[in-house]
Amino acid sequence: MSLLVEKFNEYSEWRRNLLSALEQYRDEVHALNLSDASSTQRLANMLSRVVDDKLSIAFVSEFSRGKSELINAIFFADYGKRILPSSAGRTTMCPTELMYDETFPPSIRLLPIETRASSQSTSDFKGQGNVWQVLPLDVSSPDGMLEAFKQVSLTKRVSIEEAKSYGLYDESDPDAALSLDENGLAEVSLWRHAIVNFPHPLLKQGLVILDTPGLNAIGTEPELTLNLIPNAHAVLFILAADTGVTKSDIEVWHDHIGTGMGRIVVLNKIDSMWDELRTPEEVERQINSQCSQVAQLLAVQQKNVFPVSAQKGLVAKINRDPELLEKSRLLDLEYALSHELIPYKMDIIRTQLASEIAELADAKRTLLASRAHGSVEQLFELKSLRGKNTNVIQHMMNRLEEEKKDFDGSLKKLQGTRAVFARLSTEVFTSLGMDILKEAVTHARDEMHQCKFSSGIREAVRQFFVQARHNLELSNLKVEEIQQMMTVMYRKFSSEHGLALTTPMAFSMEKYQQELMLIESIYQKQFGASALLTTSRMVLMQQFFDSIVSRVKLSYQQANRDVDAWLKVIMAPLETQIREHRDQMKNRLQSVQRIHVAIGSLEEKITSFELVKADFDEQKRKLSECEATLKVAIKKEQVELAAA
Repeated sequence: MSLLVEKFNEYSEWRRNLLSALEQYRDEVHALNLSDASSTQRLANMLSRVVDDKLSIAFVSEFSRGKSELINAIFFADYGKRILPSSAGRTTMCPTELMYDETFPPSIRLLPIETRASSQSTSDFKGQGNVWQVLPLDVSSPDGMLEAFKQVSLTKRVSIEEAKSYGLYDESDPDAALSLDENGLAEVSLWRHAIVNFPHPLLKQGLVILDTPGLNAIGTEPELTLNLIPNAHAVLFILAADTGVTKSDIEVWHDHIGTGMGRIVVLNKIDSMWDELRTPEEVERQINSQCSQVAQLLAVQQKNVFPVSAQKGLVAKINRDPELLEKSRLLDLEYALSHELIPYKMDIIRTQLASEIAELADAKRTLLASRAHGSVEQLFELKSLRGKNTNVIQHMMNRLEEEKKDFDGSLKKLQGTRAVFARLSTEVFTSLGMDILKEAVTHARDEMHQCKFSSGIREAVRQFFVQARHNLELSNLKVEEIQQMMTVMYRKFSSEHGLALTTPMAFSMEKYQQELMLIESIYQKQFGASALLTTSRMVLMQQFFDSIVSRVKLSYQQANRDVDAWLKVIMAPLETQIREHRDQMKNRLQSVQRIHVAIGSLEEKITSFELVKADFDEQKRKLSECEATLKVAIKKEQVELAAA
């Protein structure tokens, strides 16, 4: 078992423990009658996030640099042979995702290249099962799997006009004509995208592997540029030791990959530098020199450049040859992936869950404390009635009824706040809704159709982003208005009626505004002035609506879901506390009324509330234990790594 596989298994075990702790906390909250619709939804979202968590690794390079062989060596050597096809020339002609979804049988789903002629992105087609061609995958036969995987290398010949309609032929490129055959036909991939549903142990635990075609596909398939590569937790940029860094390598690195967490450069095929006529020291110096040059040209630290031989590493693993495996240096790369990528991914989950869990736990502690305070207050009131006459008890009843009257008055004012809340909630979606985005897309498309010059196309796209940003800003203003209004209501009920309320749950559209800025910056790189001069207008429009609009639409959809969830949650703590306070006032009044009628029941009521107080103390202890278990589950691996 490789080090990466071992660390990924540990990561999966951490996720299972975290999932168990979350479920235990959820069950305890329910058992203590502390759950409500909002907390149930939030816990369900957290559980879903952990269950559906994916760890994606993208392999990017020019063709024939050994991407598929490297995937075989790192992940599939235990099968005793190659699983992904790997040979001289181009073997991966379309972006290929390897994952596992138990709702589908083992299979290869293939999206026909003809879908590029439509205005939909690959992400749009993922929800349309009828468009994909599905081939069964016999996981019991390595040879059968290898044969099935060869589908991703199939091509076909089409006319220049058809290739243009797919955005795969640019007549202004002087090298384009050289790719035509004797009949004037262009070679294109048979498939636009492939999804391999494969029950490999790591894929079943949430690993997703992206095998990309050559660098030219990064420019022709916007899905790679806008979605798959930027969202990958690790990107392995593979170069060949004998060729080093080319101009296209540098452009793709700076424009689409860049530096940051999980971005690693792999200098593959170092076995081409092994030379019996040189001493081992000379070979080592040559490899180090090549690594130094790569680091300098890509502006990365040399420690992030890993020289390996994927082919020799695969052979060594299959033949159980530790000496050759060490010489291949594959273990150094696996060590870096396991000790950088996996802790980085764990930190992402921790960051996502920590604040939500803290807010939720604080709310439940506050609710339990409020209940306990109510019982203590009733106990104090009952004890104060010992030896008191009927007039004193009547006076207490009158005071409680006045409190109830004041509280009912506040509830009437709250009804007005609810009406304003409903109006503002509607106004949030007026500028955020998908219909207004659709109108902006239609307007941009019409403007681009009418343009005769590239400057007009750029202006139409610029106006689209201006409108999209403006809509998010309008929605954010309404969100802030709702938040301010709810903050006032929280403070009012806390100060006037003693409710244990913290500040309402915060929300901001900043995340989606930043994402829109990122999409626009990617557009500027991908479809800047130079692209407009060298690419036909119709192909440019297709690329724009295949990618940019699809990505913006996904961002808007997520914003709609998140805002809707927030609106359902922000009022919940206040309503829960109001309900609790109202029930406590009712119980206090009923207790005093019963004692007013039968003074002999006073001691019985005092004993009863003392037992209730003890029960609340026990509930508090149980809740604290579950919180502590959950915190340990989240931080466990972090603590162990720090200790190591």
